[in-house]
Amino acid sequence: MTVIPDTPPAAEPAAGPAAGPGGERGTGRTVARYALAKIGGAALSIGMVVVATFFLFRLIPGDPAIAYTRDVPLSPEQLDLLRRQMGLDKPLLQQFLDFVWRTLRLDLGTSYEYKRPVTELIAERTGPTLVLVGTGLVIAVSLGLWQGTRAAWRHGSRFDRFSTGLSLVLWSVPTFWLGLLLLMVFAAGVGPIPGIFPTRGMEDIDAPGGPMYLLHVAHHLVLPCLTLVAVVYAQYLLVMRSSLLDEIGQDYVTTARAKGLRDDQVRRRHAVPNALLPTVTLVFIHIGFVVGGAVSVETVYSWPGLGLLFYEAIQGPDFAVMQGTFMVVCTAVIVMNTLADVAYHVLDPRVRSA
Repeated sequence: MTVIPDTPPAAEPAAGPAAGPGGERGTGRTVARYALAKIGGAALSIGMVVVATFFLFRLIPGDPAIAYTRDVPLSPEQLDLLRRQMGLDKPLLQQFLDFVWRTLRLDLGTSYEYKRPVTELIAERTGPTLVLVGTGLVIAVSLGLWQGTRAAWRHGSRFDRFSTGLSLVLWSVPTFWLGLLLLMVFAAGVGPIPGIFPTRGMEDIDAPGGPMYLLHVAHHLVLPCLTLVAVVYAQYLLVMRSSLLDEIGQDYVTTARAKGLRDDQVRRRHAVPNALLPTVTLVFIHIGFVVGGAVSVETVYSWPGLGLLFYEAIQGPDFAVMQGTFMVVCTAVIVMNTLADVAYHVLDPRVRSA
């Protein structure tokens, strides 16, 4: 009798993540749900900013009607009429509802000081702020990432200790103090050091036209940009250095070296791309602050941007301008932070699987 050996049962397909178009659609739906949740949270945050903006600036001492007229003597009746025209005689709740309704229509009111719509003032001041803070951000990111990468790869070297120590010192220095110091030394001149840079503003009254105008603005830009970069770049250096030090100890870096790859190839192709992920959030948040500008730097150098506009509004007080600029800055930061969360979720599969 012929014995037929037992046939082993057919192996069941291994369980695992869906492959092919179905898996891609699932990943896309996951990202879409995550993005919608973040957008909903951002909308709620912006709503809270609108509420906080209205009540926060009502705590600042000073009568807007008196500030509006400056030193012009007015009778009590005239001041009361002015307050009615400005809507300050209404109950606080009615003022708040009017403020919310105007905000929904993108009407930020009229400046008490400039007698112009706040939206026009913000649009006018956004350009100089983008020039200053945008340029400073690009330089700070490039410098910080380069030094952070080199410091981490040569951990414990003289370069690592010097660059890290210098960045911490500059990060600890108050921005306005550093700005005043640079202004005094390189603009006004001290001892044998001549003043070679302008002391204020973005341009002179007799500014040249054409291509020379760009050089003229760049000359005014040197000191404000240097002040901003000196304080900001340390954040990128320290984040990049810490992230890269974590990646150097990973198994894939050891494997890449064991395969015979050169040290610079291991750094550029494997370690640095993964170490860059934590800097995404920091870059996006600082892009949000580009819209608001650096109040200290713009005030010290009289740079005609949003930061100086906000400072001048506080001096008033000019409630409409303060509220408008504050909401623009906060909204920009919230939007950029939301984009950073979504981008991080898309770029890092470990976050998606968590």
